[in-house]
Amino acid sequence: MNNTSHTNIHSVITHLCTLCICMGCHRYRKIHNLKTNNLYKMKHKHYLLWLIILAGISLASCSESSFLDETQTTDLTTEVIFSDSTYTAGFLLEIYREIGFDTDPGRFSNIWVRFGGLQTACDEAEFKASSSITTDMLFATGSINPVVVSEDAWEKCYQNIRRVNVFLANVDGSPIADAKKKAFKAEARFLRAWYYFILLRHYGGVPLIGDVVYEAEDDIKTARNTFAECVDYILSECDAAAVDLVVRPSGRDYGRVGSGACKGLKSRLLLYAASPLFNGEAEVPDGYPVELVAYPDKNSDRWRIAMEAAKAVMDLGVYALYAGNHHEGEANYKGCNGYFWVFQASDPPTELGAQKELLVELQQPKDIYREKLFNPPSCGGDGGGFAYQGLVDAFPMLNGKSIWEEGSGYNDQNPYANRDPRLYLTICYDQHPMMNAGTVRPVDIYLNEDGTPHTQDGVYSGTPTGYYICKMQHWPAAAGNYFVGPPESRPQLRYAEILLNYAEAANEYAGPSSAVYDALKLIRARAEILPGSDNLYGLKADMTKDEMREAIRNERRIELSYEGVRFFDVRRWKIAPQTDGAVMTGMEIRLKDSKKVYKQFDVRQHVWRPAMYFWPIPYKEVVKTDNLMQNPFY
Repeated sequence: MNNTSHTNIHSVITHLCTLCICMGCHRYRKIHNLKTNNLYKMKHKHYLLWLIILAGISLASCSESSFLDETQTTDLTTEVIFSDSTYTAGFLLEIYREIGFDTDPGRFSNIWVRFGGLQTACDEAEFKASSSITTDMLFATGSINPVVVSEDAWEKCYQNIRRVNVFLANVDGSPIADAKKKAFKAEARFLRAWYYFILLRHYGGVPLIGDVVYEAEDDIKTARNTFAECVDYILSECDAAAVDLVVRPSGRDYGRVGSGACKGLKSRLLLYAASPLFNGEAEVPDGYPVELVAYPDKNSDRWRIAMEAAKAVMDLGVYALYAGNHHEGEANYKGCNGYFWVFQASDPPTELGAQKELLVELQQPKDIYREKLFNPPSCGGDGGGFAYQGLVDAFPMLNGKSIWEEGSGYNDQNPYANRDPRLYLTICYDQHPMMNAGTVRPVDIYLNEDGTPHTQDGVYSGTPTGYYICKMQHWPAAAGNYFVGPPESRPQLRYAEILLNYAEAANEYAGPSSAVYDALKLIRARAEILPGSDNLYGLKADMTKDEMREAIRNERRIELSYEGVRFFDVRRWKIAPQTDGAVMTGMEIRLKDSKKVYKQFDVRQHVWRPAMYFWPIPYKEVVKTDNLMQNPFY
């Protein structure tokens, strides 16, 4: 699935796309990018023909349209695509392209300015201050509403669901071998389930359109299906797809989904379905049909089902946490290289290691996209968010003990010493080493004795929290350099999450068994936390169910930080009023008598409303029909 680009032709197509958008042609983006964004991959002899078709269609189709009534203006494109095996395969690959849009750390950016993603819409990071209205800012300030909310979750998911339906309706006529065709169909069905899950965790129940490819003259289904119906549909699609897929594609097929991915998505979905928000505890106004957003009844057996779904992935025996230590010393200066390389998994040295942790991966070309989002200003970064103190404090010490726990060894005037090694690969704090212009140097975030920042990276000037983010960044790369790191692929579903899914579901169902401890110990061992004389990696022995619940939730917060998980976790657990309605804090470091003094300070009061358990359905969609009911409290 690795992209092979022909720069000149891609530039021409990109220019045409830009012209069309400037002319207000949103229809072009919705209909024709599924057929044209991969044109640069096609054989050179077809370039001119396709550009002529592209230009003609672009000018003929400039009008607003709904997410479901995207209609082809000609049959020529479909006939050409599905009469050529290369074009058919490219059509399917195009559906893969946006599988990670919702967890993109720069999701709310625009063509002019870089902003953050879900991490800056919750208690993980402070959003970039700007005069622009962005969805992360609206969530943080409690002012989210249907008029200004990002429409990407609704539009992109239904665009890709429609692409799947077009593919399934036409692929039988393509000159592809039957075995490959069967696998392609299964991949498409998984992708459809994937996009429906994205819709589900944003909105609750949504309209299920089956295999229908709506045309302009059709009556389009707009009524929402219930939450339960959507869960059942996604599960059935995963089961059907898994039958015709290998467990874990490898070699040239690496990056495609397999039956392991189908089982992994089921694990994630069923964990959500068992969680308090969806399992009979949704908050809705009187008279609102709760079944649209959750199960109306509470059933503890849903935890058992979720536990078994996670165990089914574990029992496959093909996935494992990557704990390799190749390129020693390059990942960072305090170990935990295995955790580092999971986020560089498309780099060739990790092909036989880190990739075994990934069930679903968004494959992307070489770039410095994440560095541009997260680096300090001196390294050319901006916009992706600034870590909050709460996440920093969540990382335990190297001995696995909480910083508040007796015997942890924590020193509030030397707060980053002897910590969980994952901290050093997640948070950029004062004196954290960063690559800049080919040289590793410490980042100066501290203030001088007179309160002025020592450098442009200082607290209150470069960062409003006293921290930056370095999760997923490639060690030698920097936003201000010409050096480009390995492919900026991002894990979308990895084995660490499956272990955490299992631990959570098993604990909620039957309490903290040895298997629950084992799952957490595997994750902590890979993080290179010390095992201790009791071999518990800092975990408390004989925890109660409530204590284990908190341990698991904190482990998810650390392990999956900045991967688009925390935003939804605090909602499904129904702890968002506490986590996302609190005062967020940062760290000020100031010289006093030539010695650094550390002091936490308040950054921002976040505001929480019950409406924010779910995203509002975009206003322009609900006003088109009386059948599409808005989410509660909006």
